[in-house]
Amino acid sequence: MEEVINGILIREVETKNIMTKSSLPVGGYSVNPYVGCTHACKYCYASFMKRFTGHKEEWGTFLDVKHWLEIKNPKKYAGQRVVIGSVTDGYNPQEEQFGNTRKLLEQLIGSDADILICTKSDLVVRDIDLLKKLGRVTVSWSINTLDENFKNDMDSASSIERRIAAMKQVYEAGIRTVCFVSPVFPGITNFEAIFERVKDQCDLFWLENLNLRGGFKKTIMDYIAGKYPDLVPLYDEIYNKHNRSYFEALEVKAE
Repeated sequence: MEEVINGILIREVETKNIMTKSSLPVGGYSVNPYVGCTHACKYCYASFMKRFTGHKEEWGTFLDVKHWLEIKNPKKYAGQRVVIGSVTDGYNPQEEQFGNTRKLLEQLIGSDADILICTKSDLVVRDIDLLKKLGRVTVSWSINTLDENFKNDMDSASSIERRIAAMKQVYEAGIRTVCFVSPVFPGITNFEAIFERVKDQCDLFWLENLNLRGGFKKTIMDYIAGKYPDLVPLYDEIYNKHNRSYFEALEVKAE
């Protein structure tokens, strides 16, 4: 099937195995119920996936809905780290229609895997019933600002307020939560303010610096020049002259 729904090109594709061995240092498995991500983050590192999938469409304008063989033996993954959403968001808006992520979670019940869900959505609260059954599960929300205007400039995902509300609901359900301050935009992201906002409803607080690679470097640098011209010298120092002192000082402060 191939059709355009609300401006997004949707294809349904077959895949033999939804579980992919991870190349990350922590090992385990990377699981992506979709190809592409309709949050359309301007800084998204996952846009490199187009090189391997053959998509010609602009990142954020397409989504492949995977169909896979049912996981018959979930205990095979006992004790393994399973990251859901390493190069997509399993809770993109289309998940409400297709339900791939919920189906995946249902198939992993009884696995005793160490599951990490990465998202920018509040839709995850729909699946609290399954998260409780899975047991060893952590849900991480990317939040790099409290400014909804900046957020809207960068992505079309759930609002910051909705992400924070979802984090609280999941935390109060007894499920481990993470606030992932990613990516940190120099001079814009106030990680201390974010920490104060979420500290009572998250178990872990992670930070990741903004890395500018590939085609989106120009997009971000042009955005900074247009919206935050006073920060142009700082971004030039970091991303053109490769001076890392800003992030080094930030790491010390975060500790």
